[in-house]
Amino acid sequence: MKKTILFFLLLATSTYSQISGCTDSLAKNFNPDATENDGSCEYAFAKIKPETSQKLSDSLIETSGLTTFDNLLWTHNDNYDTTIYGMYLNGKIQRKIKLEKIINTDWEEIAQDSGYIYIGDFGNNAQGNRKDLHILRIEKKSFLTHQPVIDTIAFSYSNQTDFRIKKSNSTDFDCEAFVVTKNNILLFSKQWKGIKTNVYMIPKRPGNYIAQLKTTLNTKGLITGATLLASENGIVLCGYTKLLQPFLYLIYDLKNYNFSTANQRRIKLSLPFHQIEGITTLDEKLFYLTNESFVRKPFINKSQQLHAVDLSLFLKE
Repeated sequence: MKKTILFFLLLATSTYSQISGCTDSLAKNFNPDATENDGSCEYAFAKIKPETSQKLSDSLIETSGLTTFDNLLWTHNDNYDTTIYGMYLNGKIQRKIKLEKIINTDWEEIAQDSGYIYIGDFGNNAQGNRKDLHILRIEKKSFLTHQPVIDTIAFSYSNQTDFRIKKSNSTDFDCEAFVVTKNNILLFSKQWKGIKTNVYMIPKRPGNYIAQLKTTLNTKGLITGATLLASENGIVLCGYTKLLQPFLYLIYDLKNYNFSTANQRRIKLSLPFHQIEGITTLDEKLFYLTNESFVRKPFINKSQQLHAVDLSLFLKE
């Protein structure tokens, strides 16, 4: 009986010792007494500019995704060739690997884990009714020897029931960003109407799946790229508004992919009229981004570029 009473006393003490609140010292409402983050952190407006910007080759006018492995940054175009380009950090192309007998309907993102490269052929902005959404999974060793072994992860959205043709750029079932975790793939939709992003989850094994809706994030813009922090406790998204004002959306202190208790911070990028498309990092301090060419003469003429942005002040441990 004494052991039972002691157990409940310890349980009660442990429960009452947990104080929920904002645990991020960078937030306006930081609570130094809080021991459990509850996702309530609020942040001051922040705007940053790139450390460097480099023009990319004309081979990459529609660069659409970005990842890093084998000491290179890797990117691709979004609908007109099946070559993956490996670049130095200055944007100069060092390697080209073409995927033979593969169609690029609308490649929008590239990601990787320890054994595979993943390419998302799931762009859906033209009519909003694609039924062939899929991710190519490529074995890394075979890829680097120019003999890529490729299989497919196909999916549909659990909450899409209407497949009638939509006007261009009017669907909420477009997608341009995903990350590969230890066990799953997290998809981040590009909501043209809602101007938010839905987060979906599918397994990262070959097969045909229904992408399950996990949550909706109020990003106040169109999400176009994502990169996962190595510890899997954070994700950095990139995107732009309908007026082509790019931004970053930081998600950190993420536990068990519970977005409701994670810190979420939106940071404006000082790159007006840039169609930011891809994001990756080598050290989780300096992040690399690409934008595709955007020309609306005579007023706007933005070439494809690689940018480096320092987030070390915003992603403190």
